Amino acid sequence: MDNLELRTEADAILAELVGAPGSSARLREDQWQAVAALVEERRRALVVQRTGWGKSAVYFVATALLRRRGSGPTVIISPLLALMRNQVEAAARAGIQARTINSANPEEWDAIYGEVERGETDVLLVSPERLNSVDFREQVLPKLAATTGLLVVDEAHCISDWGHDFRPDYRRLRAMLAELAPGVPVLATTATANARVTADVAEQLGTGAGEALVLRGPLDRESLRLGVVRLPDAAHRLGWLAEHLDELQGSGIIYTLTVAAAEEATVFLRQRGFNVASYTGRTENADRLQAEVDLQENRVKALIATSALGMGFDKPDLGFVIHLGSPSSPIAYYQQVGRAGRGVEHADVLLLPGKEDEAIWRYFADTAFPPEAQVRQTLSALADAGRPLSVPVLEAAVDLRRTRLETMLKVLDVDGAVKRVKGGWASTGQPWAYDAERYAWVARQRAAEQQAMRDYVSTTGCRMEFLRRQLDDEGAVPCGRCDNCAGVWADSSVSAETLTGAAKELDRPGVEIEPRRMWPTGMSALGIDLKGRIPAKEQCSTGRALGRLSDIGWGNRLRPLLADDAPDAPVPDDVLRAAVAVLADWARSPGGWAPDVADASARPVGVVAVPSSTRPQLVGSLAQGIASIGRLPFLGALTYTEANGAHPARRSNSAQRLRTLSGTFAVPEDLAAALAGSAGPVLLVDDYTETGWTLAVAARLLRQAGGGQVLPLVLAASG
Repeated sequence: MDNLELRTEADAILAELVGAPGSSARLREDQWQAVAALVEERRRALVVQRTGWGKSAVYFVATALLRRRGSGPTVIISPLLALMRNQVEAAARAGIQARTINSANPEEWDAIYGEVERGETDVLLVSPERLNSVDFREQVLPKLAATTGLLVVDEAHCISDWGHDFRPDYRRLRAMLAELAPGVPVLATTATANARVTADVAEQLGTGAGEALVLRGPLDRESLRLGVVRLPDAAHRLGWLAEHLDELQGSGIIYTLTVAAAEEATVFLRQRGFNVASYTGRTENADRLQAEVDLQENRVKALIATSALGMGFDKPDLGFVIHLGSPSSPIAYYQQVGRAGRGVEHADVLLLPGKEDEAIWRYFADTAFPPEAQVRQTLSALADAGRPLSVPVLEAAVDLRRTRLETMLKVLDVDGAVKRVKGGWASTGQPWAYDAERYAWVARQRAAEQQAMRDYVSTTGCRMEFLRRQLDDEGAVPCGRCDNCAGVWADSSVSAETLTGAAKELDRPGVEIEPRRMWPTGMSALGIDLKGRIPAKEQCSTGRALGRLSDIGWGNRLRPLLADDAPDAPVPDDVLRAAVAVLADWARSPGGWAPDVADASARPVGVVAVPSSTRPQLVGSLAQGIASIGRLPFLGALTYTEANGAHPARRSNSAQRLRTLSGTFAVPEDLAAALAGSAGPVLLVDDYTETGWTLAVAARLLRQAGGGQVLPLVLAASG
């Protein structure tokens, strides 16, 4: 078959893919160049093109052509679950049988593997997390590598730790690439890779050789009109959404930096009559699926989403993208706004930055590779054990939070120092070098990205040109459409009535604090005899906090109060009043003060404070103020034991946090006497809770001293 005949066949497949069989649909020349390289020449290619360029068309057309010529199934590695679902539907239009393996459909995995082995599946979409599953790696991956006809790595920038969205699971692709049969083509695609990330991805995927094809196109999006609306506070930003959302074309996405902010915005906009849906990491899978369908069919005005939705949503007529708060990277920002305006002539993109943005960046910045001492400590723990250790057990040996520990282990796995096996992680005994220079460079890169995002907000130059230059787009020129090029086009006004409503919503204090029910795994290794379920008579009850530090309402007021450099001082009057309001609402809620006892109307018998080495005035005045206003006895505070002294407030995993707290507190004699024989609940007051272990340990001591139910009340909770 000559090149012209192959092109004609490819265009016919494209027409079926877009739902217009027999039409004159044609691949663009750059798309055809990629398809021809994969099908005719069986080459490896790296495609860096803007969102909406048609990368999925390349691999689906190439798949159909290769399958007709006897090749095995295409394997697509993609982190975008929402996009996977869209792509499966699109592939079906072209007669391509596509299936997906991800965390949302484990009950289907065995059946899908059978279909692949029988040759009934043309495309298998796999989430990168599967690559690090022991069973998948040992039983499925070798078979896939032996039979794959085309390997596609979608969102390939995730491979590079120089980029904004590094995912160590992607590094497992090296093993699969090495096991591919000779002549199997490989396609890597991304819309957000600057020159450094592109080179790194090319090297890691083996697409950096001279015979590989690299297609890098201009990243302008002519349909997008970019703007920034700078408003004084969170209430103005919520009010702006309520007054101007209807002015935006069609339906779209409102991104927030935190789950709490997404939930706050969703509640307020629904109160104002908007049909919106929340889409976060807390959203149940079934609700996510329904939200996606509702947005696709324009039954909602907007999804209010965190990065859980990310860039993986395929809706060509998406009319707008708004960011309620600045992402920490202009590259991540470009990726998210790129979902808009793919199939329409005009789409609006607006950024509403907030004063709290940088505090949220810092909170979520705990992703840098750990210091060498902690890495060596982990390697030693695995080597000394002589058997696989689970992550919970490792937490008892290494003072790293779970997500950071898991990420570190995945990197060490790729580096060959550890391996994931059934039962956890094991040492390989292979030598390993700490690349301090690279890790430091990555940290500097993160800081540079944050500065670039500040510069994007304040720039007087073209906003699209700014983003394109961040991605090393050599063709970047002024767009002529953004608010700096064409003049401010977004009205920043908010009426007094709407502003009052938004402020009232954000001022409503009170979130639940779930108590700890189980002791961490592995405490015996630390010499602490605690394991299994915490006895019911030693647990604290569900508590309350004024707000979360990630809120755009109370979070903004609590962060300065609880900052590391904040001076200790008595609790502000407005904060004390809010705490009292939370207590009053709590008392009126179903179950009242003590849902676990027969008398649900029982009032607390008194107030107890958690001791604080950093904010004693704040905690003490809060506890005594609540006692005074609530006409409750102030029973005093727990004390620090002489052996352990004040416990440091630091971000640790559960095992290490409990180890630090064990033996730290004591119940003084006068407090014990007040508690003895008391059946009523006790109100336990502290300033902040992150892991919940301070409250759990304090509650256990109070209950062992004779107290009744322990009701925790804190100013702020994390998350």
